[in-house]
Parts: sequence; structure tokens; C-alpha cells
Amino acid sequence: MLRQLGLGPDEEAVYRAMLAGGTGGISGLASQLGWTEERFRAALDRLAALSLVRPSADGGPGRPVDPELGLTALLMSQEEEVLERQRQISASRLAMTRMLADIRASGGQTANEVQKLRTMDQIQSKIEHLASTCTTEVAAFVPGGAQSAENLDAARPLDRAVVDRGVQLRYVFLDSAANSPATREYVNWLGARGGQVRTVPRLPSRMLIYDRDTAIVPVDPTAADLGALVLHGTGAVAALLAFFEHTWQQARPLGETASRTGEDPLSPPERAVLELLGQGMTDDAIARQLGVSVRTTRRITADLMQRLGARSRFEAGVLAAGRGWLCV
Repeated sequence: MLRQLGLGPDEEAVYRAMLAGGTGGISGLASQLGWTEERFRAALDRLAALSLVRPSADGGPGRPVDPELGLTALLMSQEEEVLERQRQISASRLAMTRMLADIRASGGQTANEVQKLRTMDQIQSKIEHLASTCTTEVAAFVPGGAQSAENLDAARPLDRAVVDRGVQLRYVFLDSAANSPATREYVNWLGARGGQVRTVPRLPSRMLIYDRDTAIVPVDPTAADLGALVLHGTGAVAALLAFFEHTWQQARPLGETASRTGEDPLSPPERAVLELLGQGMTDDAIARQLGVSVRTTRRITADLMQRLGARSRFEAGVLAAGRGWLCV
């Protein structure tokens, strides 16, 4: 009953026994409680530390302090500790406010500027901050195909916090992510919490947009070690958001692949490979954008060249455009 004041069951039992006028010294009181003397002495020492028992003039086990005085003193001591903790919190809040003001004044966080993040730690810290403060929506491109179980496990706490606050979360993965059991399990987990995931055959690079006014994009999609750019409320964010919305409309739920039809002779992966070949990309670059192996890219290319009767990649692009397979 008095545990909140620092008294455990043993201390309370001894205190009550002494207040009731128990006699016989330590051995008699211990016997009355059915305890060993060692257990009784341990509780008595604790009561003395709490100033609920004073030394006895006759050398007995001690004199219990009036509970109205003793317990009130304990309560007042706890109240003082709470007040001191509140003073510490207020001081910490003031220090934090001053630090943030200094950072903003020095240009470290200017809402209308492009901010460059140079290290992965800086990027991760920015993502964690934006994920914890966004209020309406997170829209993201997630390239790379199948995601590792480690990366997905690391993403869950942030994603859970976002959707639990009622923030809309929309992810676009690559079609090739459907080949990963870990990614499928993550998508099902996210969908059960209200998050939405769609896929497309190709993505240009990783991109995160928070609340439609802040975006994070890589400095160079092919070199992660060059860092990332944070764009705040600029025209560039509006353009990126429009690109995301267009991609989202073209995307499909994970695992729902569009097959080749009589009206469209190309499957989405085939069309993506042809378009990227037309841009002069290498097999390695195409594989990265599609999130597949270089071997898969070469197989698709060889199949297309055979269907078109082309002897080179350049000729394949010309023949595909001539058949209306690609816009030129």
C-alpha cells in the first residue's frame, strides 16, 4: 500500500507492528510476524533510513515515528524531487530552444534553401526527423528491387510511427521486388496498417517527399557516397511531386504484373529495357534501374533482338520505333 513512498511489504509490516505497540524486542517482534531476526533487522534498517524509526532510549528495536509526521515528510520529500525534476526539464527545454534558434540563425536550417547532406549519418538523421514530424503524407521511390531483411527491419519502427499517427504513406517499389519473400512480407505488414505500396518496372533513383513540401534526393543516383539534397518548399519539390503522382498512377500493387497483350506487344520490363537502351545505358545501369541482375537484362535484350530480327542494339531501337513499340 505504501510502496509509492518507498516502503515495501516487509517495511510496512514492521512499521505497523511497532505502531501497534508490539513488545519483546527484536526477537519478540520477529516471532510475532513469523520471521527470522535477520529479515526483521533488514526491514528495520530500511525504516530507519526513511526516518520512520528513531533510536530507542532503552536500547530496544527503536521508536516508531508518528505516521502523520513520518509519512507526510516522505511525501513532501518526493514532491520536492518532482519539482526539482520539473526544473531540470524546463532548463533543458530552454537550452534546446536556444540551440535551435542559434542553428537557424547560422543558416543551418533555412526553410527556403537547398541543404546538402554529406554523410549517411546526416541523411539518416534527417529522415528520422522528417518521419517523426510529418503530419499528412510520405511519398517515396524505393529502387533496388528486392530489399534486404535488415533494411526492412530497420524501416519498420519509422513506418509504424508514421502510419500510427494517421499519416498517409505511399511507396513505389520496382516490379522485381515481388521476387523477394522478405519484401512481400513487409508490404503485407505495411498494408495491414494502412500503408500503400505499388510497383513499376523502372525507377530513376531513390526519392522521399514529406508533406508535399520537403524532398530528399541523392546528389548522384549512381554514387550514394556523394550525399543527398534536401529541398524545402521549392518549385523543384512541386515537379518531383508531379513526377511521383504520374508514376503512382502507372504503378500496380506488388505482384500484379501486366502481361503482354495483342494491343501492347511489350511487357513492362521489355518496354523499360528498350527505353533505357535507347538512352544509351549500359547493361549494368539498366539492371540497377530495374532492380534485376545484369544476366536478366541481357536475356531480355537478346529476346527482344530476336523478336525484332535486329543484329545490334541500335537497330533494335530503330525497328521497335518503326513498329510503334516506342515513342520517338
